[in-house]
Formats: sequence, C-alpha cells, structure tokens
Amino acid sequence: MSSRYVSVSHRLSCQDTEKYSWGENYAGSSGLQSPIPAQISQHNSTMIDQLEMDRFDWQLVYCPLLEDPAKYLADTVDLTQDAEARTYWLQCFQDAIDKFVEVAVCSQPHKEDAPSRANQFKEKYLCRLQHLHEHPFAYGSLTVRSLLDMREHCLIEFDFPDPYFQQKRLENEAALGRLRERLDQLDSLGWRERQEALVEGLLAGNVFDWGAKEVALLLDGGTFGFAEAMGKLQARPWLRDDLEPWVQRLRGEPHRCAAIFVDNSGMDVVLGVLPFARELLQRGTKVLLCANTRPALNDVTFQELQILVQRASAICPRIGDALGRGQLLVLDSGQSSPCLDLSRINLEVAQKMHQLQTDLLVLEGMGRAVHTNLEARFSCESIKAAVIKNHWLAQRLGGAMFSVVFKYEAPERWTQEANRTVDSTAQSH
Repeated sequence: MSSRYVSVSHRLSCQDTEKYSWGENYAGSSGLQSPIPAQISQHNSTMIDQLEMDRFDWQLVYCPLLEDPAKYLADTVDLTQDAEARTYWLQCFQDAIDKFVEVAVCSQPHKEDAPSRANQFKEKYLCRLQHLHEHPFAYGSLTVRSLLDMREHCLIEFDFPDPYFQQKRLENEAALGRLRERLDQLDSLGWRERQEALVEGLLAGNVFDWGAKEVALLLDGGTFGFAEAMGKLQARPWLRDDLEPWVQRLRGEPHRCAAIFVDNSGMDVVLGVLPFARELLQRGTKVLLCANTRPALNDVTFQELQILVQRASAICPRIGDALGRGQLLVLDSGQSSPCLDLSRINLEVAQKMHQLQTDLLVLEGMGRAVHTNLEARFSCESIKAAVIKNHWLAQRLGGAMFSVVFKYEAPERWTQEANRTVDSTAQSH
C-alpha cells in the first residue's frame, strides 16, 4: 500500500488519474470555518484554510451489488442533523482518548519519544472534537465513520500507524490454536443445529472489538474468551432476528459466490468468520474474504488475513483445498476504516464480484453493518451481522448491551425463486 499527501497543483498535473483515488485526510485538513468573517488581527492579516488529500495508488469504485448506487448513503446517522446523537458521540470519542494514548505508547516501547507523540495525538484529536462541537459542518458531513477515520488519521500523523499490531498477533495465535476444536465441535452437530451455531459463532466473534470501551474493559482482564463471548450474546429473539429466514434459504440451492467483509482480528475472523465461510465452501459456493488495506483499530488487514488463511489451511484441509483451487480468495477491499463505504471499494474486488456472479453479501461488525450500511439496499441477498457493544446505541435501537442484529434480506425476485426451490426439494423427499 502506498499513500502520500499531495498538493492540488500536483494532482492537476498528473496523468493517468483513473489509476488512483483520493480521500480527504481529516488530520491535515483545517475544515470549513464559520461563514461569518472573523475580525482580522493587525498582527496577522492572513487567514489560510487547508485541504489535505491522501492519494491511493489503486482505483476505488462503487460496489456492483448496490441496488441503486446513485441513492447509496454509507452512513446510518447524519450527526449534523441529529443533535442528541452528535452530543453523545463527540463526548464518547473524547472520553475514550486516554485509552488510545495508552495503547499507542505501549505499541512502541523502544521509542523514547512515543509518550510525547501520543500526547500530541491526544491534543490534536481533542482540539478537532471541540471544533466539531462548535462547527458540526466543518468537514461538510459529520458521522461516526468520519470521527473514527479522523482518529486513525491523527494516529498516523504522529507515527502510530498500527497501535494494535502486537495485540492482534497474540489474539490471532490464540484463535488459531482453538480452530481445530471449534471445527470439530461444529461438525458434531446436526445440520440445523450447525447453521444456528455458525451464526452464533459469527456474532460471538464480533464481541472482540477493542474499539468498544465496555468490551475493552473485559478484554483487559485477559480471561475473556470465545465461550465467554457466546455467553454475552442476547438470548433469542434478537433485536433483529432473521435467523429463521436464513436457515430456510440454506435449504435451497447453494449461492454462486459470497463476498464477506471481515472485521476484527483474532477470535472474530478465525473462530467466527472462517467456520461460517467453510460451511459455504462445503456447499460449493465461492467465497471472497475482503479485508482492509491498512490498519484501523484491531481490524484484520489484507496482508494479515492472507497469512491467517494460509495457516488455517494447514489446520483444515477443506479450507486449504478451496484456497488451492481458487474457490476461496482473500482480497484487498481498498478501505482503511473501521466502517465501510461501498461507494469506494477496490476495483479488483468489484471486478471479482461481477466475474463470479456474487449473489450473497455479508457485512460483519458494528462499523460495517450498523454505523454504516444498516439501511443499504442490494441487488442480491445480504446479511448484516453485529453485536451492539455500546449502551447508548443499544438503547436507541430498542435493545440492551450485547443486543444482536442479524439482518438477512433478499430482493423479492430472489425470495420467490428460493421459495420455489425449497418447495420442490421438500416435495421430492
């Protein structure tokens, strides 16, 4: 991955602009100021606003599975329009800053200037949050996604590109050590029980999110494992419970191709996502595992996922066989956020979706399935799966801490075809 900051004049002079994409850097941009002119000091008669852009050396395009790309809005809530939510989230990010300073410093134990740089990160991010309290429209839009991205940009500016690197490595090792046991447990179940257990495992894995303050406190203890996460899940019926329609769908024809946008490292991707993907592979479905280009929180990156899948293939021959035959692909999503903007995915991912006739999209985690894309409509079947790990958000959605969202949707024509397939299968038996 190559990303660099460039001036507008450089951008205008570059050739082959379709080969790369641009995104605003919230740490470097000053934001829009008040439209009311400020009184200019006699000592400083020049006022300068700054727009800083990151250049990505790959092309970002709309996801071809969007029902109507022109109407697609990634973010679920516009904080410029929702004062209550804006007040809460700005305060929430402010309250969480000390933990990120601690993690940043601990991630670079041999760098003497790490504490100083971490404090500079804190000062800048808090300054930005205060500015947004006063000027919510400073960056045009204001969303949970933009606040998360701003924090990542500020960490990078002060040379903390991957504060959770060591934590991710430890959790990946622990999860791989339990993968064989998890797969054997699933294989011992009957078909119906296994489908339920796979979904519950997908959700339990999503609990392991260092970006959620309440969960971080649990994880800090060092004794919170996969079984404990399963025990935290809301009892059924869930806040959004489409498990029955999903299991019913699985009685029909296999999907051609499933694209899964993964979330956290460790237990989430290894014990939650990989067994779920393995079941699809066993049905004959091609699977695309899509991971972030660069680090964000404890989310797994493309490079990390490549290594994890290779190691998992040594544990599970079915995964290894699918990987070797090209039935299972690990792809770089082009994203660098804890959330997901499906108007800006890597061209390669979009091309694979089209070439393989992808008919199932799985979005996993709060960032990708709740803060963004909760109301997004697709031209194929979709699953949005997440555990709500924030008290305020859970209450706003009508639930409690660790409430479950499992939202399965299919376009009407797909539902009718699937029902006919299930009916004919039942009659033949």
